[in-house]
Amino acid sequence: MVTRTRFDADPCPVARSIDAIGDWWSLLIVRDAFDGSRRFGQFQRSLGIAKNILTSRLRTLEEAGVMTTAPASDGSPYQEYVLTDKGQALFPVVVALRQWGETHCFHPGEAHSRLLDRRNGRPLSPLKIHADDGRPVGPDETVVEKLTTVNDGD
Repeated sequence: MVTRTRFDADPCPVARSIDAIGDWWSLLIVRDAFDGSRRFGQFQRSLGIAKNILTSRLRTLEEAGVMTTAPASDGSPYQEYVLTDKGQALFPVVVALRQWGETHCFHPGEAHSRLLDRRNGRPLSPLKIHADDGRPVGPDETVVEKLTTVNDGD
């Protein structure tokens, strides 16, 4: 079995994010949680995922603090999986992936699911990245400040 590379000590926020939720099943579980899935069986039916893989991914999401279990909201003896605040903070990530997919992964006119504003039933505006002064920025207007190692004089 191939050992998974870990990025939990990497200085890059993207690498650490991938370490926590970069597996495609994990992101699809989070997507389904935003869509209202809460029970193991709901996730399994929606995703068509094997029970052992789903169990593993849910455990990883819990360990990462993205999901937690809670008593079933209907009073039954079951547990439900609920997004934590950390998990809820993934909403813009899921929306960005959805919007990118709508633009780049479908042929013109090809049917796909849509994310709508519950209040007015209209699609969301495309996400845009803004500087702290409010102006839109793209990749050419940003730079990553890399960490440098400190030499102890050796």
